[in-house]
Amino acid sequence: MSRRFRVAVIGAGIGTAHVDAYLANAALYQVVAVCDLDAARAAKVAATADAEPVTSYADVLRRDDIDLVDICLPPFLHFEAIEQALQSGRHVLCEKPLVGSLSEVERIRQLATRVGRVVVPVYQYRFGNGLGRLRWLMAAGLTGEPLVASIEIHWNRGSDYYAVPWRGRKATELGGAIIGHAIHAHDMLTFTLGPIRRVFARLATKVNPIETEDCAAIALEMVSGALVTSSVTLGAAEELSKFRFCFANLTAESPGVPPYRPAEGDWRFVPRGALTEAEINVALQGFVPRQESFAGMLEALHPALDGAAAWPLTLQDADQSLQLISAIYYSAATNTVVELPLPKNHPVRDGWSTWLQ
Repeated sequence: MSRRFRVAVIGAGIGTAHVDAYLANAALYQVVAVCDLDAARAAKVAATADAEPVTSYADVLRRDDIDLVDICLPPFLHFEAIEQALQSGRHVLCEKPLVGSLSEVERIRQLATRVGRVVVPVYQYRFGNGLGRLRWLMAAGLTGEPLVASIEIHWNRGSDYYAVPWRGRKATELGGAIIGHAIHAHDMLTFTLGPIRRVFARLATKVNPIETEDCAAIALEMVSGALVTSSVTLGAAEELSKFRFCFANLTAESPGVPPYRPAEGDWRFVPRGALTEAEINVALQGFVPRQESFAGMLEALHPALDGAAAWPLTLQDADQSLQLISAIYYSAATNTVVELPLPKNHPVRDGWSTWLQ
């Protein structure tokens, strides 16, 4: 019989969505504590899971009834919170960006190895049945080689969004739209097409009076040879997250809406050349839909926590994501093409914040 893991959720903002996902997997997890500096907010979210509201992170880590610490704090707090949770002997799940530099990822890796615990980054966009169907067709050998792809992350953020004090600030959000809004889309890209070889990026702040970027145009060359463009803005009148993958044998396209669940929905698969729609449909009959987004991620995580499967998300995934973030900021600041992976002595490895324009 599989074990039911006890969880403390730290931060009752996006942590609310995490709590809902644990409740969707109630046979696998029990939320025992919800921690937030705002006592009323902690109490409100904790009540939905019959958990204890807590206002002190130190008090959470002193408890002996917690297996997994789920960190949903502002980005600038992640590194210290992960470090403390590992030192207390708990596995860690942490929201994006995992930490603020590639050197911090390495320090977390070393500590996790030393204490025998695992740090899992949150990339819930991987767990969508639309994207899953594309990956199924790829695994079946029907798509052929990837040629080009395009990403549009066109969202709308205004003064009400940036009224939250830590947002839009270099020291606390650690970046702008590249981190807060496009990070999951770019992870979907590498999850589907593999690693990136070269990056060229232009960033701008055109929508809001903030310290960080809210618009971006990025050109990517994949190791496979596929070429990709990524367009990001927080000034769209209508929100969408659109993906279009052109392979030799078919084109795959996401519906674009709802914008915050782009891996889901009815993706279109259009055959090209000798491939037929009938062949696509026959292949897709073998695909088994699963829970999506945060709930799907937690379902996939449980066997690994239980020691019965490989980890579905790893520090290597976080490192790959932060490699791209680092390269984007460095490229925009220096007006250069950046090769990946970054060498160990690259100046941006200790943090991209000094390269924010």
